[in-house]
Amino acid sequence: MPISAPPKVLVTGATGNVGREVVRALSARGIPWRAATTSAKAAQETLGAEADVAALDFNDRATWEAALRGCGALFLLRPPAVSNTKATLNPFIDAARAAGVSQIVFLSVAGAGANPLVPHHAVEKRLQAESGGWTILRPGFFVQNCQDAYRRDLCEDDRLYVPAGDGQVAFVDLYDVAEVAASAFGDPAGHSGQAYTLTGPEALGFETLAGQLTEVLGRRIRYEPASIFGYLGHLRKRGLPWAQAGVQTLLHVGLRFGQAATVDPTLARLLGRPGRSVGVYLAENAALWASAGEPAAVDVNSVLRKEF
Repeated sequence: MPISAPPKVLVTGATGNVGREVVRALSARGIPWRAATTSAKAAQETLGAEADVAALDFNDRATWEAALRGCGALFLLRPPAVSNTKATLNPFIDAARAAGVSQIVFLSVAGAGANPLVPHHAVEKRLQAESGGWTILRPGFFVQNCQDAYRRDLCEDDRLYVPAGDGQVAFVDLYDVAEVAASAFGDPAGHSGQAYTLTGPEALGFETLAGQLTEVLGRRIRYEPASIFGYLGHLRKRGLPWAQAGVQTLLHVGLRFGQAATVDPTLARLLGRPGRSVGVYLAENAALWASAGEPAAVDVNSVLRKEF
């Protein structure tokens, strides 16, 4: 019997750190996709003029039908600005099912299944009310936080400033998470009804992370543990809305209690190889935190040789 072509995947947040990796992984497998963002123009500028793009706003239901049309699968993530998932992402799931979407891969977070305070929890419960046709990815903390949530502090103040105390984190690389997502779309039956906790290969504290950044960048990066209210105020001064600042603070405080310290073997099992290390990621992206005209202090190839 001929093998049917995989359905087109609607990738939400396609121009962000996660979405771009998912698009890359789908393309590598020959799985068709459509990029969905709040600005179709920005998506084409990022992904190329020939990219299939659609404007999608979870708060504007008038954008949903056109974005979903012709797609049989959905990669769903929660934008940081969306806190009320019951009023946005859950109705969007209903719309997706009505439009013929048979498979949904949802990017959740580690621990969301048991924590109703995390916005992802309600989405997980909505999906789990169905017998199948979904896969939940529960990654731990992304090492890409260094280029996103932590980057400004690193570049401006040479510090990591989070309320994590002495907590350790098994940082996971988005590259690997996207590989798992693409595999789920390539083999829907094999991943249907599964929830995967995904972590990196080792746990390390922020003091150690600061030391690795120091080595890569050739300048001292310090870890400054933040208080809860100090960090919340810091995020507000950075311009984050209260809801987003609250969620980010809550997730980091949980690190004090070991919520992201456990190394889970699931990622390596699904990939058939160890997950990428923090050291490899930092070496490949050292330029992100270098001062203007300042070269990276590490040979990327040497780090890759040590890793593999």
